[in-house]
Amino acid sequence: MILPIAVAHRSAGAAMLAIAIGLFLVAFLVVPVATVVYVAFTEKGGGGFTLVNFLDFARTDLFVRSFWNSIYVSAMTVLWSSAFALPLAYLTTRFEFRGAALVQTLAFLPLIMPPFVGAVAMQLLFGRNGTLNLLLDDYFGFKIGFMEGLNGVIFLQAIHYFPFILVNLSAALRNIDRSMEEAAQNLGSHGLRLFRRIAFPLALPGYVAGASLVFVKVFDDVASPLLLNVKEMLAPQAYLRIASIGIDDPMGYVIAVVLIVLAVATMWGSAQVLKGKDYATTQRGGGGLARRPLTGRQSFLAYALVLLILALVLAPHVGLLLLSFATVWSYSPLPDGFTLAHYARVLGDSSGYITNTLLYSGLAAGLDVALGGAIAYLVLRTRLPGRTMLDWGAGAALAVPGVVLGIGYLRAFYGVKLPDGTPLATLWIMIVLAIAIRRLPYALRAAYAALQQISVSLEEAAENLGATRSRTVRRIVIPLMTGGLLAGFVTSFATAAVELSAVLMLVQSNSDAPLSYGIYVLMQTPAGRGAGAALGVIAVIIVAVCMGFSQLAADRSQRARGLEL
Repeated sequence: MILPIAVAHRSAGAAMLAIAIGLFLVAFLVVPVATVVYVAFTEKGGGGFTLVNFLDFARTDLFVRSFWNSIYVSAMTVLWSSAFALPLAYLTTRFEFRGAALVQTLAFLPLIMPPFVGAVAMQLLFGRNGTLNLLLDDYFGFKIGFMEGLNGVIFLQAIHYFPFILVNLSAALRNIDRSMEEAAQNLGSHGLRLFRRIAFPLALPGYVAGASLVFVKVFDDVASPLLLNVKEMLAPQAYLRIASIGIDDPMGYVIAVVLIVLAVATMWGSAQVLKGKDYATTQRGGGGLARRPLTGRQSFLAYALVLLILALVLAPHVGLLLLSFATVWSYSPLPDGFTLAHYARVLGDSSGYITNTLLYSGLAAGLDVALGGAIAYLVLRTRLPGRTMLDWGAGAALAVPGVVLGIGYLRAFYGVKLPDGTPLATLWIMIVLAIAIRRLPYALRAAYAALQQISVSLEEAAENLGATRSRTVRRIVIPLMTGGLLAGFVTSFATAAVELSAVLMLVQSNSDAPLSYGIYVLMQTPAGRGAGAALGVIAVIIVAVCMGFSQLAADRSQRARGLEL
């Protein structure tokens, strides 16, 4: 009788944990999103179901233009991101290219800088009166509108998000059996024809994964268009409607629903592109074929192209660093002088932004690791009915734009009052919860991967020796998952530190604002740009350090597993 009772006790404990996690996801993900959808389909003033709000959306020229502008910007960003990523991926994975690892590393750097942080720096470098155009005008008598209107948003977003395509496409290209390319070469296929007909079609899953992520991320960005004075896009319009008119304006919710539909449609469409097709090859990692050498002329052209792309994608970092030290930088190719005053101001007057960021990101990342580890354990180590729903529910946060989640929190929790009358939505803890929900999928995937690499036999052996399930988890599972959990923590922490879309909707006062909000506010005025750039440099350093720790944690975990084996 003891064994069935013990099993029942463990099942009851797992069920209670699953219910608690499910309630958390319902309260802070499902309810806010459902509230947005409900208000969008409800008559203003609390009436019944209606489609009038969507008809008003379709009849308003501003919203229709914003819709098509968002589609255009996202599509063109994918196109230009591909133009940056394809050459780098193909040259560094298929040819003898010295410095390939360095190129891949440098090309990944744009991801540690949020796009809105580099927006002003890009204007100073590529704007109408920026460095490049001033030099072009002086020497050649013309200017190029790199940063004009929607083109500026596309240029900025492509530079920031192209690593998503690069990373996925490079991995896919490395996994292709290179003997297939060798066979095509023997039949007379070379150069672009070989890439177009053989390599790229086989690497299409990696490309589609990266391209769909870029498309969705561009839709989600609120601050970059606003900092470039571009307001006729959906995400900025959703923010402006709620910020200027209030949470009772139905059009903000309608735009939010449109954003959700577009995000889900993009994910579904990317799956449909690959559905029913076979991309498998007989061997992984190239099938033993050596990388092809480049001729002298090809090598010169390849290195020239790679250096040009790297110069473009690293320009925001250079511009931001110069701006953070600049005394005055206006209508001149370079700053008039340099100073440390901006950093002194930031570390003095704006230190609260940094403190809040460390607090919010630390709490959010800790919560993500706890939830992600628990969900991974329930899915992989129990047979609870409906356990996969927790996995899907947590992962669904990827399809919810940050501005939508922020609007949902305002609407769902503003009417919930504390005993002193303070609305729940105005508390700083809601910022933490919103950030945690947004970053939960990252920690979940890290925990999932770590647990998959732990043999169940280790837990069974511990239980056979008399250890309880909770003791086994505490003494066996969690220590072995430490590397993966730490990687998930620092990844969530780093990305949470620069989250703005949801934060922009929820910050009620500067005293509660994190680093990302401080950068956005300071960058709004010329007088604050130097301090904003200094904060931006600090944000980049925080993210870079966290990414470094994440890589060290992953390497340590891998070495530990190797020693165990």
